[in-house]
Amino acid sequence: MNFILSTLMRIMPLLVLVLTGCVTPQPYDYTEFQNSKPRSIVVIPPLNNTVEVGAPYVFLSTISRPLAEKGYYVFPVSVIDHFLKENGLPTPAEMNSVPLDKIGQHIGADAVLYISIDKWGQEYQVISSNTVVNAKLRLVDVRTGKLLWDTTVAAQQSSGDGGAGLVGALIGAIVEQVASSAMDKTPRLARQANSRAIYNSVNGLLDGPYARPKTNL
Repeated sequence: MNFILSTLMRIMPLLVLVLTGCVTPQPYDYTEFQNSKPRSIVVIPPLNNTVEVGAPYVFLSTISRPLAEKGYYVFPVSVIDHFLKENGLPTPAEMNSVPLDKIGQHIGADAVLYISIDKWGQEYQVISSNTVVNAKLRLVDVRTGKLLWDTTVAAQQSSGDGGAGLVGALIGAIVEQVASSAMDKTPRLARQANSRAIYNSVNGLLDGPYARPKTNL
């Protein structure tokens, strides 16, 4: 009996890890979203928590299309960026501090999308490299300040070794580093990450009022 108990005590942490890894994502609670029924979204230039100074505006260029395809009017991001700068807010950090009532008064959006970029660009290891994009999205009702929807967008591409072992991994890392200097993969990864999060059937963004009707072929 003692042997059985001691064995169970040893394997319980493993069982917990296995069960935790198999948990099905829970559907998002859209109560506030459905009460708000936003029709238009203004996207504020992202906060940047990385060392890549160009990350906010590259990310910004990838977010409007999936929002519009989900059926929302999206205020032109370049126009909003210019408008905020012209009104004494030169940085994304200052833009993200604008009171909601001012956004409603001067822009007229139903909801505002706040973005925080946590990872962006190349991460180099000894024999491999990863291109990563990771950001958090928060959609807030302009009138009430209530959170309508939030999610994390993430994508990653690894160099890998192509099945050629250590030598192949070293060569792959060098080639990846050289290629990345000539071709920035982050815009494509950001587009993939945004589409995956916004179109997620479990906790993605609900269809807006201008969404195309779904047809059964």
